[in-house]
Amino acid sequence: MVYTPRSARRGALLAGSMAVLGLLTACGNGQTVHSDPPVTASGTAAPATDAPTPSASDSPAAPSAGSPTPTGAASTAVSRAAQSSGSAGATAATSTRCHTSELRASVGRNDPGAGQENFPLVLTNASHRTCTLRGFPGAAFVSAGGAQLGPDPRRESGSPTTVTLRPGQSAWAGLTFSNPEVSGARTAKPAALLITPPDERDHLKVAWTGGAVPVSGNSSSVFLTVFSPGTAP
Repeated sequence: MVYTPRSARRGALLAGSMAVLGLLTACGNGQTVHSDPPVTASGTAAPATDAPTPSASDSPAAPSAGSPTPTGAASTAVSRAAQSSGSAGATAATSTRCHTSELRASVGRNDPGAGQENFPLVLTNASHRTCTLRGFPGAAFVSAGGAQLGPDPRRESGSPTTVTLRPGQSAWAGLTFSNPEVSGARTAKPAALLITPPDERDHLKVAWTGGAVPVSGNSSSVFLTVFSPGTAP
């Protein structure tokens, strides 16, 4: 047996295959038969007929962190309803307050003592509904021409309470100051006293018949107390 190198055997096989290919080409109707290699899409193994992969811009937009989901929307609606209810409750509570137009004002008789002058400022419910007063009144002495005399009164310490006034009922707050003859304060004689109910802007005007009041100098401060039920201490 003659030993044939592996490279020689491989060459013989290749030559035989080419000869057979030549014979097949010569057969038939004389036309050359070509066998085209399979076509693949450039750069990818996917078939050319596949639909393109959707891009991020083609995908449905996901809810952002700030966008409410249906659950969030429901929560928001409940929150708004609660706020609305709270506002309605606050409005209902505020509506019970006595307004300036529903009140009548007067100044009670002086009750002096220990060098002090003490006048009750009385507000009476002149309306047909029940309303409330709570806190301090506003007050200012004015001249006949309407100019304010002296600084605004100061508030004495005290805890406000809600005073309920049915039609015709009254509440009073104290207006006090040191007797000018004792204190030596400079004085003036007001023509009227302006009284403003708690939490109101409009005032009521009452003729002042209480004589001279301190407007400047030592111990010239005028003080107010919170409202209490009734017409006098």
